[in-house]
Amino acid sequence: MNNLIKRTNVRYTILIFLFLATVFNYADRATLSVVAPIMSKELAFDPEIMGWAFSSFGISYVIMQIPGGWLLDKYGSRLVYGCALIGWSIVTMFQGTIYLFASPIVALIILRLLMGAIEAPAFPANSRLSVQWFPNKERGFVTSVYQAAQYISLGIVTPLMTIILHNMSWHYVFYYIGAIGIILGIIWLIFIRDPHHHKKINQQEIDYIREGGGEPELGVKKSENKVSLAQIKSVCVNRMMIGVYIGQFCVTSITWFFLTWFPTYLYQAKGMSILKVGFVASIPAIAGFIGGLIGGMFSDYLLRKGYSLTVARKLPIICGMLLSCTIVVANYTGSEAVVIAAMSLAFFSKGFGNLGWCVLSDTSPKEILGIAGGVFNMCGNMASIITPLVIGVILAKTNSFDYAILYVGSMGLIGLVSYLFIVGPLKRISL
Repeated sequence: MNNLIKRTNVRYTILIFLFLATVFNYADRATLSVVAPIMSKELAFDPEIMGWAFSSFGISYVIMQIPGGWLLDKYGSRLVYGCALIGWSIVTMFQGTIYLFASPIVALIILRLLMGAIEAPAFPANSRLSVQWFPNKERGFVTSVYQAAQYISLGIVTPLMTIILHNMSWHYVFYYIGAIGIILGIIWLIFIRDPHHHKKINQQEIDYIREGGGEPELGVKKSENKVSLAQIKSVCVNRMMIGVYIGQFCVTSITWFFLTWFPTYLYQAKGMSILKVGFVASIPAIAGFIGGLIGGMFSDYLLRKGYSLTVARKLPIICGMLLSCTIVVANYTGSEAVVIAAMSLAFFSKGFGNLGWCVLSDTSPKEILGIAGGVFNMCGNMASIITPLVIGVILAKTNSFDYAILYVGSMGLIGLVSYLFIVGPLKRISL
């Protein structure tokens, strides 16, 4: 009789929340890039100073990855993620007030550092929740959905921010995006639960998750394990993981070009109006969204067809890395249409191969998923420090984006080499 009870699908509600939280995670990061062309002119910030402002987020974000992962393993994703979402949204709102301070750039850098620290647990929490709530055969799609949220943020929220910027002022971009994030954080804390604590899930869905390789019991008891250096070492010096970390650094470098300097590139190098920038910048983002969904579904399809985990995960990543190099075509044309086509193909490809978090979920030790996610995100997001700074220095020295585009394009080749020659077969690490 028990077998006749229909399985619930609460996990898809969780996926919607993961998606929305990640949309505003990236929207809050992108606020500065949208307002930068106008704000930097009004407050007299030069490219090198803006490079530091963009990078300050990444500095604290990287430093707080392992502590953020420890918090997730100890207190769970619901509480840590919900509180973080409210916290970073409040900090976003305060960025609209930097003109009130004696040194606006110092205030901006402090707020960006604070924002980066608070956002640190977000993606490790996404990974942890995907392991709790989804079987292996659905995890590629799940990862592609919450990864695709960044493209929705760039493709839909960015044009909305440019409309606010055009019709009001740069301050209100921070105010509105921050306020929406606070509301979403409160709703998150009300509705999100671990599988065994969720009132609407039935035993059939829990069994389905567990039998498919998920870990619904992760949230049943709080972790009392003391994290040892040996455990952290197991995910730091493993050859497979080092290759994955290099690949993630390369993917994240491409992401951070679009999150930071891309609107300025369109505004300064291509002479577009700020309103046109908002809508043109959304085209590569939409392409990235489509690429992300197709890549995740293609990976899961290969897994269902009996291909090994290694082939199913690495093939989309390698193809995506290779094609992302097409971004350099933008240096060799004066046509706006060709520039946007090259950027769109590059971002589509980057989305198609953006399965690093899925690989992490498939290979990390189950006992320290939060820590493993923190190490992975820390290594990948070194790019959030390096990429904005490198581009800022290139602009200050050459007054041109040409070498910046070459730098971003080279990341695809480095990531390709890493997955081909360093990563090797994918398998879960045992402590």
